[in-house]
Amino acid sequence: MDEKPGFSPRGPRRRQPRPKPKAPLLLGKPGGAVEIVFLGGTGEIGKNITVFRYEDEMFVIDGGLAFPDERMLGVDIVIPRIDYLIQHKELIKGWVLTHGHEDHIGALPYLLPQLPKVPIYGARLTLGLVRGKLEEFGINPGEYEFKEVSTDDQIRIGRYFLLDLFRMTHSIPDNFGMIIHTPVGKIVHTGDFKLDPHPIDGQTSHLEKIAQAGAEGVLCLIADSTNGERPGTTPSESEVAEELDRVIGAAKGRIFVTTFASHIHRIQSVVTAGEKYGRKIAVDGRSMLKHARIALELGYFKQKDRFYTLDEVKDLPDEQVLVITTGSQGQPEAALSRLAAGNHAKIALKEGDTVILSSSPIPGNEEAVNHVINRLYALGAYVFYPPRYKVHASGHASQEELKVVLNLVRPRFLLPWHGEIRHQVNFKWLAESLPNPPEKILIPENGRLIKLTADNIEFDGKVPHGQLYVDGLGVGDITDEILEDRNHMAAEGVVVITALVSRDPLVEVISKGFVKAGERLLGEVRKMALDSLYRGMREKKRLEEIRDDIYYPVKKFIAKNTGRNPVILPIVIQG
Repeated sequence: MDEKPGFSPRGPRRRQPRPKPKAPLLLGKPGGAVEIVFLGGTGEIGKNITVFRYEDEMFVIDGGLAFPDERMLGVDIVIPRIDYLIQHKELIKGWVLTHGHEDHIGALPYLLPQLPKVPIYGARLTLGLVRGKLEEFGINPGEYEFKEVSTDDQIRIGRYFLLDLFRMTHSIPDNFGMIIHTPVGKIVHTGDFKLDPHPIDGQTSHLEKIAQAGAEGVLCLIADSTNGERPGTTPSESEVAEELDRVIGAAKGRIFVTTFASHIHRIQSVVTAGEKYGRKIAVDGRSMLKHARIALELGYFKQKDRFYTLDEVKDLPDEQVLVITTGSQGQPEAALSRLAAGNHAKIALKEGDTVILSSSPIPGNEEAVNHVINRLYALGAYVFYPPRYKVHASGHASQEELKVVLNLVRPRFLLPWHGEIRHQVNFKWLAESLPNPPEKILIPENGRLIKLTADNIEFDGKVPHGQLYVDGLGVGDITDEILEDRNHMAAEGVVVITALVSRDPLVEVISKGFVKAGERLLGEVRKMALDSLYRGMREKKRLEEIRDDIYYPVKKFIAKNTGRNPVILPIVIQG
């Protein structure tokens, strides 16, 4: 029998008795089922949104976005389709937000206006970030019923769901998981987490609640799989803070640090180290400024001094300047990319500056980040980035931490969530390697309805799902076909042929992004198009027929003579 990668052979296991779940706290119909639907967040990184339903009531967890990959030319962000929620909007009784990262709240300005205004539960920082995001989109937060909760609260939603929250350490404050009491049994949802023994704010994970739930009996565990293939434990934020302190303390010139704008703990570490070594802290980049303002207003930063603007620090001695900025993912319009390209409007990098990338590239962004790093080196900057330097740590649990949660919860069923398929499958294998593995593990997929009863868990069909591309002000008007066209044009170029049907027929040929064809080839294309135009006029053909008569011969001619397949756009107009 083939062995599963990364796990050693083992002898026969002795299954330990699993606690029998206590009687359901909430009453439902005999033989009832909870339906769980991931509309985003499984088999991918980002756009997390999950729906729980029992009978005629449902609630939603999170509403996040994803960042476009290299195929999605021109796309700004990706958000989940919520047709399923819109179809059943009268059943929605509440919305719960686990924390304030973009992949969990970033789509809310697009989603909330399409649905009834139900209570929205979240911790203080999370709701502060959501309010700021709605205001940015011109939406009045006062129109919504925000209910602030602590990370240790209970939330009752409708008749069938009672949520018992528990704090989990992550890379942002106010992050929680939840024990979902349902008529069929308890569901533990970890939220995003790692088990950081020394978090920056001193608030460790509330594992006692998880252990208590495990002792009472847990029907199903939904757990973060992001680092499911990574052995060991995830480094503590305190270790990153020590490395940042070392690098910042040793730097002689100006310092520029980039990280995710919502990574409040990391920004706190940078501020603490910067002030320790006598530097004024400036903040640059739209999202960084917004998050810093909200975190300051809500009391989530501890600092001796205030934040400065670039104008205030640009004339200070180099050894007194530290700038926290955006652009950790190599985004072309972000501040760090503009610094690397030498076209920042207010400040320029120079030889001897130190740049710290306190983040890891999101899958698909590696090339963009590497390009920025190379440009920084070319300018003479000292560049610090992971994994070469320990200036970043993941916010997600590695295998040993996942084992801790599995052993505390001892679930009957497991749903590996939050990650690509390889992360989910590796988490599944990890769970199966334990002495007391779950009885059944399903790898969920976006849109697949999961039916959970007191005795079983199974797939039970599909619901409408998918993704929408946000391109400028347009939401959903960019389709996969349009993206294919954009990639085709990017790879092969475009040839535009404009033909005028008139007394004096005229053909003009323009090529962009195509081979440097020269006048001869484009002249042949023009002659072929003109011949088709004259013939069509003589035979009194419709404009659409003349267009086709131009398109096919030109396409064949270009392919034969260049081996290329550009997008050919014949435009025939009546003069």
